[in-house]
Amino acid sequence: MVISRVKPNRFTVVSAIAATTAAVSLSIQTVSSQGSVIKIDGSSTVFPITEKIAEGFQKSGGGRVTVGISGTGGGFKKFCAGEIDISDASRPILKKEIDLCKKNGISYIELPVAYDALTVVVNERNTWAKNLTTAELKKIWEPGSKIDNWKEVRSSFPNQPLKLFGPGADSGTFDYFTEAINGKSKASRKDYTASEDDNVLVQGITRDKGSLGYFGYAYYEPNQKRLNAVQVNGVAPSRKTVESGQYNPLSRPLFIYISKKSAQRPEVKKFVQYYLKNGVSAASSVKYIPLPASAYPKIQARFNAGKTGSVFGGEEAVGLKINDLITRELRD
Repeated sequence: MVISRVKPNRFTVVSAIAATTAAVSLSIQTVSSQGSVIKIDGSSTVFPITEKIAEGFQKSGGGRVTVGISGTGGGFKKFCAGEIDISDASRPILKKEIDLCKKNGISYIELPVAYDALTVVVNERNTWAKNLTTAELKKIWEPGSKIDNWKEVRSSFPNQPLKLFGPGADSGTFDYFTEAINGKSKASRKDYTASEDDNVLVQGITRDKGSLGYFGYAYYEPNQKRLNAVQVNGVAPSRKTVESGQYNPLSRPLFIYISKKSAQRPEVKKFVQYYLKNGVSAASSVKYIPLPASAYPKIQARFNAGKTGSVFGGEEAVGLKINDLITRELRD
């Protein structure tokens, strides 16, 4: 039994594909015949965790799951239109998305599932940019920036063309990074190679010596022989620095949002229960930072109670430490 995916990814190697119309039709009929499908879409950052959970859930006989990666913003568009059951998100739901869900009568339950070290990376041949300050990152990425050479970033850097890669406008990673570095969500220069698929960004950065980009830690870790992670303000991204609160402002919470209507379906209830029961192992296995083990049963109780809405009021969660997040989410 396998997950039906919207896009291919680096976490699963498919050895043979029957790309015929008959095979596609048969696949659709098979899904339909096995009962209601749990539909998930959204963040490519959260995708590795949700994919891991979905694989285990299906192997345990829990039911069929589809997992897409249209980006946090793209996922919320589908979620607030009632097209999917669960939205993966690498940032809290925003005010405009809250309003859209309300307009369409979509109530939701917000659950944090892990933490990420949003990672700034350069090509493996880059031997000079081992550490960048947030001021230098802003200088590179702020709206209207014309910096296109590393020597313009810091005078001691070589005369090397700078090529930028980053998430597209539908990405929660883009929203979070621009808020944390440039001071305003979605405020960014536009002349860079953008994609909602982090694997595309990985490939681009590995091909160009002067490249720089950013994405979730789970996409850096398996590619660290081809990429170098940059320290930010002298602190490297890692589980230890995220848990201690030192990796700031680029450590961030990751979420799933469950439609209240969908949450009443037995298979969705079982999936969320399975997700939270296996949250520590799933997050760790794909190199994200799990919440404290004691937090997941409390988050499960929040889901069981059907507490709807977001504790963030449509705002970002920049600089929020793990314990502060849990306290905020679990308060009455």
